[in-house]
Amino acid sequence: MKVALVGFAGSGKTTVFNALTGLSIHTGPHGEERSPHLGVIKVPDRRVETLGAMLKVKKITHVEITFMDFPPGKEKQALSLDRVNQMKEADALAQVVGCFASPLSQIPSTPLREIRDFQAELNLTDLAVIESRLGRLKKEKGHEREKELLERCQGFIEQENPLRLLSLSEEERKALSGFGFLSQKPLLILLNLGEDDIGKPLPEEITDYLTKERLEVVPLYGKVEMEVAQLDEAVRLEFLKELGITESTRDRFVRSCYTLLELVSFLTHNEQEVRAWSIGKGTSALKAAGKVHSDMERGFIRAEVVHYNDFVKYGSEAKCREAGKLRLEGKDYIVQDGDIIRFRFHV
Repeated sequence: MKVALVGFAGSGKTTVFNALTGLSIHTGPHGEERSPHLGVIKVPDRRVETLGAMLKVKKITHVEITFMDFPPGKEKQALSLDRVNQMKEADALAQVVGCFASPLSQIPSTPLREIRDFQAELNLTDLAVIESRLGRLKKEKGHEREKELLERCQGFIEQENPLRLLSLSEEERKALSGFGFLSQKPLLILLNLGEDDIGKPLPEEITDYLTKERLEVVPLYGKVEMEVAQLDEAVRLEFLKELGITESTRDRFVRSCYTLLELVSFLTHNEQEVRAWSIGKGTSALKAAGKVHSDMERGFIRAEVVHYNDFVKYGSEAKCREAGKLRLEGKDYIVQDGDIIRFRFHV
């Protein structure tokens, strides 16, 4: 899973990046040629540790999220246009919005304008791609369905709507997937608040706009949580509680990403390892098997499934089978969050 952190200069993107990853990347102004920072975090899931301890395996493997902290563009732009193609590789975008006055100029923050301006940049970037493709299609015969679909997207964007709000069939989504439209990607808003805002409700004008645009929002306190992220875990959690922050930025962010991307996690195990895997809601056992290994999907026979809660309750696979909690499922079974699956296959 890849998430691109984007936003305007001074929004605190790199500070938030450090809070999420626990790294200590330099914050403040950067040169124009700065490359994206990369960081990887493990998705917190106590089920993995618990199952690993019960089975006494040597290795546990969590789902991972890769963060790409992109530099802002020139002339007060959030998008670095020379890196748009790299952004297209991301599964989701996370806009960091600064909700504090600049420490240098004391200019009041304008978070709502930042959110709107960023939406406009996404739309304009996609519109340029659509117009370029339509220009080529006019010189070619055929491609009527593609032309009709792109013209529909063009009209939608020209009404100041992002493509993620456009109703599309599964076939249409596949037809557009090769373009990597940025306004079609799931978008998460990270409101980077100051320490004085801890415990305060968000401004009504922002919550109203985010509700209208159907945007997921995570309030965070980047500077404070960046400093706290450098502490040992036990001290870190206690310190956050004293500040009135009940959950770390990382945990809130991961949960919101799962909601935004409509993901669930299932678990697999063998004699050596317990591992978590992320898949989209509604994924079949056949496709989940392919997530683990292509041979499992190609030679799929069945899936032996027990839910994590039942495994913990009964203590072993054998006792789950005796209690009727271990099921044999076919390729069309829809995998549920917390399923522990053993795939049977033959190639």
